[in-house]
Amino acid sequence: MKTAIVTDSAAYLEPAVAKANHVIVVPITVIFDQQVYLENIEITAEEFYTKMRETDKLPTTSQITMGQMQQVFDQLIDQGFDEVICIHLSSGITSFINNLQAYSQTIEGLKIYPFDSKVTSAGEAYLVLTAARLVAQGEHAATIIPKLEAMRQTVGVYFVVDDLSHLLRTGRISNSAAFVGNLLRIKPILSFNDQGQIVALTKERTKKRAFQKVLADFKAAIADVDYPIRACVVDGNNPEESAEWVATLQAEFPEIPVEASHIGPVVGVHTGEKVMGVIWSRDYLTI
Repeated sequence: MKTAIVTDSAAYLEPAVAKANHVIVVPITVIFDQQVYLENIEITAEEFYTKMRETDKLPTTSQITMGQMQQVFDQLIDQGFDEVICIHLSSGITSFINNLQAYSQTIEGLKIYPFDSKVTSAGEAYLVLTAARLVAQGEHAATIIPKLEAMRQTVGVYFVVDDLSHLLRTGRISNSAAFVGNLLRIKPILSFNDQGQIVALTKERTKKRAFQKVLADFKAAIADVDYPIRACVVDGNNPEESAEWVATLQAEFPEIPVEASHIGPVVGVHTGEKVMGVIWSRDYLTI
């Protein structure tokens, strides 16, 4: 029995990490006007944010096609794989995982297990790395999927956008009405709900106050857990603030490994530049 792991570019796994863990990453498409780019292949995060600042017409995204997935499945069949666990961007912000669930029923020669991360970025990546670790230990989908479901329950996220207008424009925030008309005077703190939708939790007047609120809520969220935590600071082209958040978290929570990652083009279309966030879960190295 050979088991493969597939994810999408919204997990923002570094290429070297994906390669070392034998993870296949399928790129999502970003569109500027009529120009189409594959995320992290034909456009980098830095190029994307520069282009977004300079363009009059804001970008959009297009989900992975079933044709792209079929190419991956054909390659896996040729390589002798029996099954594949596909871990993807939250169904709360894209219909892709539902489409894949239906399409997977038509594939012969490879058992496909679509898995809804109900999150994105480092939260998605932690689930992917959990699955890859379990495959390396000799496990297969029958035992891995229940462990992924349990792991998903430990994932938490708070993020602060510099400009809420992007999420409002793309319709990716489920309770936006409370913030309309007050965009310039708030820094909303957002998260993902149990359905994988983006929801606004609260709002602060400044980014600094928002970060202090995030710190306090993160501390409360992990206070009673009975497993080790791993955390990641994510940013949208905001390296200086990211370094400050990482340093603060490391000082406040010295027992927790704190990493740094980024928000690239596909998620950046919805969050805008300068977004900051903290994502955490059970430490996948302890699974």
